[in-house]
Amino acid sequence: MSTLESDIRDLWYRYDDGLTAEAAGDEAHSTLEAFLTALERGEIRAAEKRGGEWEANTWVKRGILLNFGLRETRAHNYGGVDYYDVLPLRETADLYERGARNTPDGTVIRRGAYVGSDAILMSPAFVNIGAHVGDGTLVDSCDTVGSAAQIGDDVKLGANTLVGGVLEPVEAAPVVIEDGVSLGAGCRVTSGFVVGENSIVGENTLLTPRIPVYDLVEEEIVYGHLPPERRAFIRYVESSVGDHDLFEGGAYKPAVVATHVEEETLEATRREDALRE
Repeated sequence: MSTLESDIRDLWYRYDDGLTAEAAGDEAHSTLEAFLTALERGEIRAAEKRGGEWEANTWVKRGILLNFGLRETRAHNYGGVDYYDVLPLRETADLYERGARNTPDGTVIRRGAYVGSDAILMSPAFVNIGAHVGDGTLVDSCDTVGSAAQIGDDVKLGANTLVGGVLEPVEAAPVVIEDGVSLGAGCRVTSGFVVGENSIVGENTLLTPRIPVYDLVEEEIVYGHLPPERRAFIRYVESSVGDHDLFEGGAYKPAVVATHVEEETLEATRREDALRE
């Protein structure tokens, strides 16, 4: 167990025992600052893949929660505008050093977020505490990357995409977008859903554990994840609600259909990638 992990665990026990933001002293705040810096450097992550499955690092998620529970709201300034929060925004000088880009006036990166080398963040976009954005990944305009969300390398998040955050329960793995994934504009990925590597997801697709994925490759229905190397899109199937006396006509509910990635789809993705180089 690292010293930082041990310090966060001890602080969590004190917080669980009644420690307040008002009573937290310099030592506690030093631990929280060191924790945020480690997140920003990519030295620790809220979740990791072990034995083929994504698992939450419980102590890291507790450290994120402590940064809300043991800090008081105060005034900060960004771009000449005062705002009030428990955390300042992230310093971004290290992004330049690693070849990453973020456009001004609307690209908001909160403290404790990791942004990899050669990543691109277009305004307006928001990356929350504990999020991990991998090397070469594009976070497009009007995108949100939620708390503790794990975004892999060479991922494309289309415009107006929402990647949800999962902080509680601390044992639950957050949303994961694996390497090489392309999400079309307007996609929503929530509640710990895992998008398998090198998959291509059509625009406006909703991926959440409550919606079935009809995997035509393996001919099975799965929940909570999209297998690797799939082309996925939203479709609507009949719902039992349509049988109700108060409901006239048919009723439909969303489902996701997953097939093989077709070569023409890959070519279109490669052409779009070329525009970012």
